[in-house]
Amino acid sequence: MVNLGSPDSPKPRDVYTYLTQFLNDRRVIDINWLGRLLLVNGIIVPFRHRKSAAIYKKLWTANGSPLIAHGKELREKVEAELHKSGQEEYKCFLAMRYRQPSLEKALCEIKSYNPQELIVLPLFPQYASASTGSVIDKVMRIMRDLYVFPKTTFINQFYAHPQYIQAFVENGLKHDPSKFDHVIFSYHGLPERQVDKVYKDRKCSNHSCEDEINEENSLCYKAACYATSRLIAQGLGLKKEDYTVSFQSRLGKGWIEPFSDVVITDLAKKGMKKLLVYSPAFIADCLETTIEIGEEYQELFEEHGGEKIQLVESLNTSETWIKAVADIVLNKYSC
Repeated sequence: MVNLGSPDSPKPRDVYTYLTQFLNDRRVIDINWLGRLLLVNGIIVPFRHRKSAAIYKKLWTANGSPLIAHGKELREKVEAELHKSGQEEYKCFLAMRYRQPSLEKALCEIKSYNPQELIVLPLFPQYASASTGSVIDKVMRIMRDLYVFPKTTFINQFYAHPQYIQAFVENGLKHDPSKFDHVIFSYHGLPERQVDKVYKDRKCSNHSCEDEINEENSLCYKAACYATSRLIAQGLGLKKEDYTVSFQSRLGKGWIEPFSDVVITDLAKKGMKKLLVYSPAFIADCLETTIEIGEEYQELFEEHGGEKIQLVESLNTSETWIKAVADIVLNKYSC
């Protein structure tokens, strides 16, 4: 099981190292190598790492990074769930695409067990080249030096898995959506050029990604986000006018719209006082959920006349989510 990763600590030097590794990934910032080198190492990391370190310090807990802590617990509970169901031959490992525990270390440990089969599960429900694609790319680059390859399966995405959807429905119902003026499904943003590359005509906007998922757009991140939202909304009994799909964490122009901060501002200006906000692209609470939505968007909402943004907790290690992961593994489920 592979997630994105986290700095080793909230100290500026560790955040600097993490951001350098993360943002130099050619799939994350998909411009020419020289432009990426100058942009990341000459501008973004030197000028942003201290500010990011201050935010990570707010996020940090006694157990360290929530993403890592939830990941370790997830690994233990999924393995126990598999063994409980009679699948004692399965052994689970956790890795991060960036920093620790590293993919290199995890695959080295896996190799020592001489497995007959390897299942790689990137913990990103909706496929994107910058997340799932990067994990698959990295695993294949590490494995190419092996003399013997075990049978290997990559789980591309699981945005429509019934128990994944149900786990988010259950978390939302804890807050009683009927008590809120509107529901927002906020996903991590991507540059439009990255979703455009999915299509032969290089134009996502020419396809009905907001309304349906089909053979043509099944690996489009935007289409998968809208499909996830429709499924969760159905489970909550929401009508189309009851919710909005939006995208957060943008860096610069040319990113997928609508932007979550703009949507929240507009809803506040329309007189809405209470918003329920999901972030279904994240299976564990992290900086983008706890800080960006839970704190920064709360301040933004209040600034424009709103009162309360209620963040729906990520799946973390909920019982339904544990069962979902076990089922995805056993059935090699992929949308």
